[in-house]
Amino acid sequence: MAEILAASRLVKRYGALKVTDGLCMTLEQGELHAVIGPNGAGKTTLIHQLAGEIAPDAGTISLRGRDITRTPVHRRALAGIGRSYQITSVFREFSVLENVMLAVQAGQGHSFRFWRPVSRDAGLAGPARAALGRVGLGYAAGRAAGALAHGEMRQLEIAMALAMRPEVLLLDEPMAGMSRQESAGLVDMLRELKGTYSIVLVEHDMDAVFALADRITVLSYGRVIACGTPDRIRGNEDVRVAYLGEGHD
Repeated sequence: MAEILAASRLVKRYGALKVTDGLCMTLEQGELHAVIGPNGAGKTTLIHQLAGEIAPDAGTISLRGRDITRTPVHRRALAGIGRSYQITSVFREFSVLENVMLAVQAGQGHSFRFWRPVSRDAGLAGPARAALGRVGLGYAAGRAAGALAHGEMRQLEIAMALAMRPEVLLLDEPMAGMSRQESAGLVDMLRELKGTYSIVLVEHDMDAVFALADRITVLSYGRVIACGTPDRIRGNEDVRVAYLGEGHD
């Protein structure tokens, strides 16, 4: 498969602490690449660097072979990198559909300040409804976003990311705080998105990781200690003992 996103020798320091320590990883076209590790391993810092929210102190990030290491967040979003909270605020008083219409507008490179004209723009409603349909939230289009359950709010955030027409999705613990039923629904939804989108998934739910991932990278203290298929990671004794627990199946 073709490589779409690559991080090479990333370093991020906070004082004497190296949160990212020479980290390398790649994301292939249509792949779901999971990143796991204990708290403090550097997973979220990696996502922030890939999204452009944190600049690395050393190393490079490339998208389709083009260096984007110093490219700001909004330009990365327009270039095809989205994340579940790429739009930093859900407007709780607006409807679910209106929130996604705003994301459609942002994906076209326009500012949110033109909300009132946008709310009457029928050309934005079609793509917004399509994004809601992709995440199984079409039934809630007319509801106020603030009335959504926690799991539905995460679906809305992903719909807003999809509305910006990304090629790459960066998802940082999308199942955090979800019930077992909500997590199962999100696994089904991400399985449907696989292939259409290239996905980096940071997630603590190991059942979800092993159900979804094509490859898994394991971090410890900002370094990659293992990378491979789920079967290879499951069979790695160091990983089993450190992160998965002996006897995990």
